[in-house]
Amino acid sequence: MDSLVRMDGDGPEWLWRSGSLVPWAEASVHVNAVGHASVAAVFEGIKAYVSHDGSSLLVFRLDEHLKRLYDSARIVRLHIPYDLPTLREALLDVLRVNRYREDVYLRPWAFPAGVIQEQMVPAGVTCEVVVDSWTFTSGLGTERECRAAVSSWTRINEASMPPRVKAFSNYHNGRLAMIEARENGHDWPILLNERGKVSEGPGACIAIVRDGEVITPSTTSGILESLTRETSLTLLREMGLTVVERDVDRTELYLAEEVFFMGTGWEILPVTSVDGLQVGDGTAGEVTRLLEAAYASVVRGKSDGHKDWITKVPF
Repeated sequence: MDSLVRMDGDGPEWLWRSGSLVPWAEASVHVNAVGHASVAAVFEGIKAYVSHDGSSLLVFRLDEHLKRLYDSARIVRLHIPYDLPTLREALLDVLRVNRYREDVYLRPWAFPAGVIQEQMVPAGVTCEVVVDSWTFTSGLGTERECRAAVSSWTRINEASMPPRVKAFSNYHNGRLAMIEARENGHDWPILLNERGKVSEGPGACIAIVRDGEVITPSTTSGILESLTRETSLTLLREMGLTVVERDVDRTELYLAEEVFFMGTGWEILPVTSVDGLQVGDGTAGEVTRLLEAAYASVVRGKSDGHKDWITKVPF
């Protein structure tokens, strides 16, 4: 292990692929294995944060993320040939072998093995499983904000492409909405579901604050069953705030005192305008700031609570 040193370049030194650590630069597949196999592929995005005392990496909600990976595979009828403890150890091995000393994004994903020539990948095919990783810069505590717009694209729904599946193909819906938002001068879109109610962003859930209550669309509103959302709602309730999960109308976004996104990638991201209308005073609101601070404290291991959400990898 001591001879394995992370390289500089486009990727880490090592990734995990179907049972063993493989040099990142050699982890290739034939071009014909990419197309149809990727339609059914499922994945997870997991973050490991450097602890507040600089002694270790803290993987956030590792077991819950991996459980969701298996849930996604079950819904789309893919077979992952490794149990959860094996994949858990694979993710930790990737962190150790690459000797990371920065915040790290981990991506375990499963896709049908071999060259898939059928346009419709049959049920039950065995998957290859890959755990890739890269460093990232956390936005927590950096005074970020974004301008959002309600998209003309409708969020995918349970009758077409189930939103609770974390599949690569589902993200094309959000990609189209993101392109539209940016072409119209905004940063990120907000998608409505087939009933015209607020659903989520293109990779994060959403919440608003009205009259002191935190209100967020329910898990049957066309959203991913987000672990960051669940974490945020737990922390907000522990702060003594009232949290309501219900349908949210588009015009409620215009009347909200605060709006924010919640997601592994975006963490806690304040929204300062919706469709050109300023939210609150045009800066991150008090509830959003409190939530961001609490979230940062938990993922950095500074908080005394929720130690069960953290898996420690000492340096």
